[in-house]
Amino acid sequence: MTRATASPDGHPEAPPPLPGARGPLSRAVVDVLGGRAPEVTLAEARHRADLAEPLGEDLQLALYLCYELHYRGFAGVDDDWEWNAELLRLRGDAERAFLRALRAGTREDDDVQAEFTALLTEEPGGGGLSRWLRERGEWWHMREYLAHRSLYHLKEADPHAWAIPRLAGRPKAGFVAVEYDEFGAGHPERVHARLYADLLDGAGLERGYLRYLEHAPSATLAVVNLMSLFGLHRRLLGALVGQFAAVEITSPPASRRMALALRRLGAPEACVRFYTEHVTADAVHEQVTRHEVVGGLLAQRPELARDVVFGIRAGELLEGRFAAELRDAWEHGRSSLRHPLPGTPASATPRP
Repeated sequence: MTRATASPDGHPEAPPPLPGARGPLSRAVVDVLGGRAPEVTLAEARHRADLAEPLGEDLQLALYLCYELHYRGFAGVDDDWEWNAELLRLRGDAERAFLRALRAGTREDDDVQAEFTALLTEEPGGGGLSRWLRERGEWWHMREYLAHRSLYHLKEADPHAWAIPRLAGRPKAGFVAVEYDEFGAGHPERVHARLYADLLDGAGLERGYLRYLEHAPSATLAVVNLMSLFGLHRRLLGALVGQFAAVEITSPPASRRMALALRRLGAPEACVRFYTEHVTADAVHEQVTRHEVVGGLLAQRPELARDVVFGIRAGELLEGRFAAELRDAWEHGRSSLRHPLPGTPASATPRP
């Protein structure tokens, strides 16, 4: 049985529809979940799967579909699929390929403080996409960026919440304090997912949960999949905490640039508010996360330092890939989405 979920503002919302497949692995998942193929199709897909492109469209969508069953599910998909053994085997194969790619793309280390110093120190000309949007972005670039980020921000902080029962004492107290703010500090209108839904309204975009899943390329999916991967595996607690820390440390300057970019483009205040909220909140979160969450965890379990560094670097690897892909598309006059949004200039060629 599929149950209705809640929208960011707390009202009942139908689960999103299953998206179209992007290759044989995701096709098997879509067809089985949609009732168009028998369960044995999953085992057949596992044996035939080409895992040589773990960051590609097919594998990342297959993973996203599997993970989404632990969040809100899909329309017409029975809730029992969340713990289906054959689907979990397929997910496990895809996860191992994903993790191999992440480890191959990151250097192993255990110097957490050096990672924090690097995150806190921006190189001249740095700042990634937020600086590009502040200095060069047009309104259609901004709307595409907001559509990409909706996949995470409409479930903001949810993947990290899986860390809570795995923490104890000082790091747990610090972690919950940060999550409490992310979830509105007792005020539903201040829940960050709700603020982002209001931002989408202000930008003339649709606020529905996973509304832009079909539009999002693998680089976008991988950023969210990373958090789900780390959150769902207790053995990856250190990596989840590292990725969480990197987000909180880098958020204030990036959010400040995004607010400036939106104001330069004349965006409604509902758009700006989401980022100004993060400038204020995350400046405090950065201190709590570094000293109480990470510092407290490593005081209890120093052997997790290597995993914390891995989480930081894996997140930065995928964020860098995401930023490079969007910047390359925009600088060549292309849409960064798989399907351009209404209002995208006719001169902007579709994504190849």
